[in-house]
Amino acid sequence: MKIGVLQTGHLPEDVQKLSGDYDHIFAQLLAAHGLSSQAWHVVDGIFPDGPEAADGWLITGSKFGAYENLPWIPPLEDLIRTIHAAQRPMIGICFGHQIIAQALGGRVEKFKGGWSVGRQSYDFKGREVAVNAWHQDQVTTPPPGAEIIARSEFCANAGFVIGDQVMTIQPHPEFGTDILAALLAHRAPGVVPDGHIQQAKADLDTPTERLDVFAEMAAFLKQGANHG
Repeated sequence: MKIGVLQTGHLPEDVQKLSGDYDHIFAQLLAAHGLSSQAWHVVDGIFPDGPEAADGWLITGSKFGAYENLPWIPPLEDLIRTIHAAQRPMIGICFGHQIIAQALGGRVEKFKGGWSVGRQSYDFKGREVAVNAWHQDQVTTPPPGAEIIARSEFCANAGFVIGDQVMTIQPHPEFGTDILAALLAHRAPGVVPDGHIQQAKADLDTPTERLDVFAEMAAFLKQGANHG
């Protein structure tokens, strides 16, 4: 089963030296669940021919906002709607979560409460899990037909499913301790408030359930492809 990775951003070069870019990180995570992958750098205007180019789809995080006036966002939204209409399974992470919500009729905004960075706890399908987050934007209105599967006091719509075809989550299950530490060093200063940076650094050695969450997303892709 091949997963198409729609890459909507690039990690800072100092982080890429440590972990590779999003496409490499997700290729490894997907391979651990028996899934092959091919990436299209939609952030650079490189798109697949259509939903049939892969059995399922994953949309990555990005430093950009889903509501920004960028040339690659409208065609990405069109592709999301086409994938959904074709009943191919699709998962979204952080920006991916937001752009799927927006494309399917929801709303994304810069959150008045500010940033969420580092280890955060969520009610995920009725149990508490911790996953590393990195966002200021939030889905404030879920798309029609969405069932909320993840939430916290800070982020009410931290994950949703639509049937067996769409599953999204706001935090980053692909960010382990090494990647998060590198982002705190190379992307956060001057962007993220100092108090958030210090708290995230203090929590770096506290375990998360990120790989368990990603395992559920991989299982969702497999199940959706079988039903499609």
